[in-house]
Amino acid sequence: MKRTSVLILMLAFGISLFSQEKMYIFRSDKMTLGAPVAETDSIFFSPDGSAAYFRIYDNLYEYPVADIDSINFGQNSNTVYITYNGSDVTVVNPLAFEGVSVLVEGSDVTVNSSGAMQEVIYSLSGVTTDGTLNLYSDADCQLVLNGLQVTNNDGPALNIQCEETISVELMEGTVNILTDGLTYASPPVGEDRKAAFFSEGRLILNGSGMLTVNGIGTGKHGLSADNFIEVHGGEITVTSAAKDGIHADDGLLITGGIIDVTATGDGIDGDVGSIEITSGSVTTTNNSDDVKGLSCDGEMTISGGEIDITVTGDQSKGIKCDSPIYLNGGTFTIHNSGDAILEASGSGFDPSYCTAIKSDSDVNINGADITIVASGKAGKGISSDADIVMSAGSVHVTSTGNGATYTNPDGILDAYVSTCYSSDGDIIITGGSVRTSSSGSGGKGFSSDGELHIGSLTSSPEIDITTTGTRIYISGSGQNAQYAEAKAVKSDSAVVIYNGMISIASADDGIKSEASIDILGGEIDITNSVEGLEAPYITISGGNTHVKSSDDCINTTFGNGGEQDDGSLMLIDGGYVVVSTTGGDGLDANGDIIFNGGTIIVHGPPNSPEVGMDYNGSCEMNAGFLVISGTNSFMTQAPGNGSDQYCLKIMSNQMMSSSTLFHIQDATGTDILTFQPARNYYSIVFSSDDLQMGVTYSIYTGGTSTGTVLDGLYTGGVYSGGTLKKTFSLTGTITNVNF
Repeated sequence: MKRTSVLILMLAFGISLFSQEKMYIFRSDKMTLGAPVAETDSIFFSPDGSAAYFRIYDNLYEYPVADIDSINFGQNSNTVYITYNGSDVTVVNPLAFEGVSVLVEGSDVTVNSSGAMQEVIYSLSGVTTDGTLNLYSDADCQLVLNGLQVTNNDGPALNIQCEETISVELMEGTVNILTDGLTYASPPVGEDRKAAFFSEGRLILNGSGMLTVNGIGTGKHGLSADNFIEVHGGEITVTSAAKDGIHADDGLLITGGIIDVTATGDGIDGDVGSIEITSGSVTTTNNSDDVKGLSCDGEMTISGGEIDITVTGDQSKGIKCDSPIYLNGGTFTIHNSGDAILEASGSGFDPSYCTAIKSDSDVNINGADITIVASGKAGKGISSDADIVMSAGSVHVTSTGNGATYTNPDGILDAYVSTCYSSDGDIIITGGSVRTSSSGSGGKGFSSDGELHIGSLTSSPEIDITTTGTRIYISGSGQNAQYAEAKAVKSDSAVVIYNGMISIASADDGIKSEASIDILGGEIDITNSVEGLEAPYITISGGNTHVKSSDDCINTTFGNGGEQDDGSLMLIDGGYVVVSTTGGDGLDANGDIIFNGGTIIVHGPPNSPEVGMDYNGSCEMNAGFLVISGTNSFMTQAPGNGSDQYCLKIMSNQMMSSSTLFHIQDATGTDILTFQPARNYYSIVFSSDDLQMGVTYSIYTGGTSTGTVLDGLYTGGVYSGGTLKKTFSLTGTITNVNF
């Protein structure tokens, strides 16, 4: 009777507080129920005083008086407070009579919200080592994590079975930790529980607090939604997950926060949806084979933030997308150290590579700052099944993995190698900065099955490509031996250089095309190569091209070998071209050579039978400036008689030192040519529009010049002190001079 009397007194006192919006019933089981005062019709007791009756919303509720600690009145609230206290839970539910019910069994909490009359906020806090929250709701709601630490030994820590939008606020200064069980208990029929933190509906994470997810459930994700996930703030760490660290069936949006994921499966997976990142920090670490750091089937667009991805498993991918990838901003650091593996296919195998960035469609780079370190066997940097297009930004790819031989699906011996840029379609770089370095055997800088375009009429990218790896023997012997070589640039179609600053140092070819190379402008500097430029058709009409090689500097060929005219063509219409070879021909055409303009300087080889210029078809010198130093080989060639401009073929019976100037002047002393070859020489091939019929010319060797020297060619100044070797006049289109 004493408890009843206290309750009656409290209720009587509460009558004067009916200006308050809520009546709160405090129960001894740590469950507090809130009822709207305006909708509370009456409160009365059973005849024996053991039960209290509350008529709310025309419904009658009965509670044992012994279970009621107190009743007070306060303001309305739409926040349900759930506080875990080890083995039990304290609940304050101000919406208990307005569509929200909370059931507590030990530390397991089940919330059912059906037809709630207002938006519901669930404030979660406290610690339990064996509990969970199961939330069922038919409307949008919000979770506030305010220092929550939940471990569930047989299921998810948070199980949100709501198909609507769930907004999660990580309170400032709080640490929230969620851990699931190794083995999940059987869920209710029709219910799927996929992660330590699981949501059926759209999941939005905000705030500045910390959330740590320890995903240890067998076959489960760390953080997952069967809908879309948005991250706008907070520090979210997934320490482990048997499957994906963060998985969203319909894609993800990240606009802020710090995300750090370690997983056995994929790091962050947008599944069939898209991924968009505008800001924040994203770090993923994956050590398993055939997984992805960041993955989705839809488009991936990253315009800001810091992305740090590490994948160490074989054939794994740092970033993988079935649709186009747009990297418009942000800073990327990707380490991929897994090996390529061979998958059975046809009559052999098909390599599957560990790749930093891989798209089954296009890769578009327009402002991102990307650093890639690929160290596994045949590891790749950026790879596309379609095109790679770059208009701005910075890309630095370092590849150190060796290649290897294998039997391809056609049953033919082949090789798989590391490649910094690899495209089944075109590679188009119109702006930005690209630096690649490949040191593995057979490793390549750029490899395109389609065309390669560099620069535009209005943009000038900076490109630096280095390969240092050894070649890989594949099959055959002698001249028929096949190798996978460490080429800097390899294209199965046309290479077109409109503009740009291009530096290449290659263990093999500098730029190799199976179709054609067109240079319209730009600064090209090939400082090391076996063959500098090679294609069936090479056209140079502008720019500044420097090539150093140990074999042919510029070679036009269909690759059939031999000394027959194969129909290939080297056409120089303009520009400035300087080539220097230590063991091959400076200019080598298995077909024709045509000079229609430009300045061409050739520092030929030191020894016969190689020469400064070699062609199997015809050679026309129609306009421009040409000077070639070479050996005393009987194969030394000058342009042909079909030329429009006069040419000289000058041969000496004595070797001249590379320190010895070669000088031609006319009878008035006007300087026609002052040239210093890069190495010892016997021959000079020269053509210029300064050469005129009927003029007497003199050849001097040695001496000095006060002129400006560039690439061995002196301009301006005064020549003096040389030794006169020969005086002559032109005898025709081609004049042979011997001394």
